[in-house]
Amino acid sequence: MIASPATETRSRGWQKFRRNRAAVAGLVIVSIISAMALLAPVLPIADYLQTSWTAIRKPPSAMYWMGTDELGRDILSRMIWGAQSSLLAGVVSVAIAAILGVPIGLISGYFGGWIDVVISRFTDALLALPFLVMAIALAAFLGPSLTNAMIAIGFSAVPIFIRLTRGQVLAVRSEEYIEGARSVGLGHIEIMSRYILPNILPPIIVQATLTVATAILAEASLSFLGLGQQAPEASWGSMLSTAKNFLSQAPWMAMWPGAAIFLMVIGFNLLGDGLRDALDPREN
Repeated sequence: MIASPATETRSRGWQKFRRNRAAVAGLVIVSIISAMALLAPVLPIADYLQTSWTAIRKPPSAMYWMGTDELGRDILSRMIWGAQSSLLAGVVSVAIAAILGVPIGLISGYFGGWIDVVISRFTDALLALPFLVMAIALAAFLGPSLTNAMIAIGFSAVPIFIRLTRGQVLAVRSEEYIEGARSVGLGHIEIMSRYILPNILPPIIVQATLTVATAILAEASLSFLGLGQQAPEASWGSMLSTAKNFLSQAPWMAMWPGAAIFLMVIGFNLLGDGLRDALDPREN
């Protein structure tokens, strides 16, 4: 049985990804943290909301592996449950950005003309605003909560996907297979969904992976400022916000959430870079 060209391309891409040690390391980091976050309800850990006045700011020990916080809550438990907030914010925010940005970019690049001019100028205006500043402004307008933070981050990332999708569409819309689809009378929606979108998905997937890292960092920033996950729920950003008041007495309160944010962002960046190399057809 002869393998199809698409199958061979995917196989070569996977082999190249496996040879990229940094990408594999990123996948391992993301997988471990994601598994802990998903399994948080069944893991044999302490209640992350349980306070104890006899265990306030206890250093790491055999009983409290990561120590306790200012209310005597187990930091390990709060770290694991906080991973849920960070991953949820990253994935949902990017989903919002992609669902809104990709179709708009497709329309802009495919139809061109005045539609492209209007969308492009609007996108340029949004891109002129720093991503985090726009996310903070939207979150402050919507009100402090994890849901509103995800919406704010998602809308702030929409211009990134519009511009990327538009550029990819401009690169493929004049290809012969697109002209052939037009010549047989296929409609615009069918051409965009069946012939253009599948061929521009790889860079969109890579951008989505990299944007998850940015969204996680943005969620931590919003929670640090009190605009994200609200107490008593766990969030790495809000844990850092509290820990800043106890840096001299309990440095471990800041060390663990800071390290977790660093590892998660690095993991997604390494994974995204690996996917970029593996999915680049020029490299396969």
